[in-house]
Amino acid sequence: PGSTLKPLLYAQAIAEHRLTAASLLDDSPAAIPTQSGLYIPQNYDRHFKGWVSVRAALGNSLNVPAVRTIGMVGVNAFARQLRQLGITLPRTGDFYGYSLALGSPEMNLLQLANAYRALANGGRWSEVRTQLPASPPPPAAANPAFRQAIDGRAAFIVGQILSDNNARLVTFGPNSLLHTRFW
Repeated sequence: PGSTLKPLLYAQAIAEHRLTAASLLDDSPAAIPTQSGLYIPQNYDRHFKGWVSVRAALGNSLNVPAVRTIGMVGVNAFARQLRQLGITLPRTGDFYGYSLALGSPEMNLLQLANAYRALANGGRWSEVRTQLPASPPPPAAANPAFRQAIDGRAAFIVGQILSDNNARLVTFGPNSLLHTRFW
């Protein structure tokens, strides 16, 4: 999934009051000791931006601030958050380590899309339900039950960052394919 997990990570950090959209994160070289040696995350463009806001870090999909954020939240706590969002991870957060912030595990695309659905629904998650186009609508009792998987305020903030064209100017420029007219 790569960088698609970053919004879910930042939502967790915001929900836990560890960060706000304006909090500053250090985007500079990092060498993090792990059991298998040093983990040295790099940004996609191999450049560092210095101190950046969470808004800029997420908007520009910077890797090093995301790794620093998972250090705050904890890899196992983030793995639990992903499971709350219906994403099945075959191993514990410790197995993936800091690279979990950068989307290192393989995962089911439908589960990932449903996690984003929860983000768009104010943090409310439910099972995916499929229906053939020609079939009659299900009875009201068959509608999925929603539960709060992410704090609604944090989900809104992350959604607002993702829709902010100015937040991604540094990496993607003013006329990127991500530029939309709507939230």
